[in-house]
Amino acid sequence: MKRSIAVLFVGCLALPAAATAPDATMRPLARGELANPVLMRPKLRPSAKALEAVKAALPHRPKLRPVSEQEEAMGRDAQIILASAAMGLPNSLYPVTRPKGLAEKVMGERSKAKRARAKGAVCGDPSIQGDVVGAVPGRFRGCGVKNAVKVRSVSGVVLSQSSIMDCGTAKALKKWVEKGVKPALGNRGGGVKSLRVAAHYACRTRNNKKNAKISEHGKGRAIDVSGIKLKNDEVITVLKGWRSAKNGPALKRMHKAACGPFGTVLGPNADRYHQDHFHFDTARHRSGSYCR
Repeated sequence: MKRSIAVLFVGCLALPAAATAPDATMRPLARGELANPVLMRPKLRPSAKALEAVKAALPHRPKLRPVSEQEEAMGRDAQIILASAAMGLPNSLYPVTRPKGLAEKVMGERSKAKRARAKGAVCGDPSIQGDVVGAVPGRFRGCGVKNAVKVRSVSGVVLSQSSIMDCGTAKALKKWVEKGVKPALGNRGGGVKSLRVAAHYACRTRNNKKNAKISEHGKGRAIDVSGIKLKNDEVITVLKGWRSAKNGPALKRMHKAACGPFGTVLGPNADRYHQDHFHFDTARHRSGSYCR
């Protein structure tokens, strides 16, 4: 009897311990042994409040860009296709179509512009626009150009007056505009619009001196530039800008860049005859380019 009471008493003491036992045993599993699914605590579903908190923490979706003119011209179906693609939805019900004749119109305009550039190209370079002149006779011995061209623009930069020169000089001018003028000014004033040409072909002596040698201008191998005009109509002149803090550095950079493409480069530091312009010519010297 006493033994039965003792067993009953021990069993009652064990009941609280069983009630607070963990859902899963803490004993480490043996190799190859699977956990008892009955003892695993099931995962709880997050509450609606918790889901809202997670959504609030996520980054907002970017705003959709406005419809372009081309998309607007394509109509409502095209807009549905683009919206469906953005959301990852199938768009087989809305086949992609372009406005009738759009591709032909665009390609036609490009071809027309290309033909116009090719038609106006001289020296075999579409970047040099002008007219073929041919032989230009000189008024006296030493002057004249064998195969002259009249250049209107180089690399999209217009010359203030169409200038007669040979192709070697035209190509040197183009290189100077691309490697010297444009980099020196960048996007200032919207970019370079035109060059102020002070002189090109002229049958005369150097600096118009009596009994002097024939100038390179008289051979179609020289051009004088007195300034640069920007697209906002600002004009940078050699006369006023060379020694100024604002325009001096850019003009000096252009002057230096011309030394190489041209054989002779003269500026305000050369002499009193070149205070208001750059003189460029393609004469070649034994010691290399002469630049002052």
